[in-house]
Amino acid sequence: MDNLHYLPAEVAIHNKPEDIWVSFLGKVYDLSMLVDGYEGQDIIKPLLAYAGKDISEWFDPRTRDIQHYIHPITGARIPYTPHGRIPDVGPQVPITAWTPLERLPWWKDPKYLLGNLTEGARTIRVCKEDTLKRIAERIKPFNSHVGSYTFKYNNRVLDMDKTLEENGIGDDRGKFEDVNLPEDDFIPCLMLYFNDDLTVG
Repeated sequence: MDNLHYLPAEVAIHNKPEDIWVSFLGKVYDLSMLVDGYEGQDIIKPLLAYAGKDISEWFDPRTRDIQHYIHPITGARIPYTPHGRIPDVGPQVPITAWTPLERLPWWKDPKYLLGNLTEGARTIRVCKEDTLKRIAERIKPFNSHVGSYTFKYNNRVLDMDKTLEENGIGDDRGKFEDVNLPEDDFIPCLMLYFNDDLTVG
């Protein structure tokens, strides 16, 4: 599970109360069950407002915990939730009725973790961390016979257990930008050769 990578566009389509994904600090989370448990309550409004989006600014990258600040009046260190309180976050002011959580907060609970947010999408719109085997899995809904193809680049058969870069297909967009050329001036072309092995979809 943790080795899967997702594009921001893949996260963005999960933006409804019954199907809500968010990303933060390079990870992707499915919060559908969490939101369902608080249905109709104000505490989930910030999550609904940011469904399908990146919420990294809510978290301290060093501790991977919710951001905190020192309250100017009480001097207490309290959670920073500028969009309103969210589940598993304590109150903004000290109150006697509050009790600390006896479980992991949702942002640290592995049951919500889907995988990683890609560091960068390639021009063919795949995660650069994906192996060719994973890319083929993503193609399968559109072509059930994708397993019948041989992937080649420059007449060389590619290793399906390796990423594009591990197969020697580098991402040169930065070099083009350095010399003010459009990044799509040269796009490496993968060739898929049909093996005609009569696989069943």
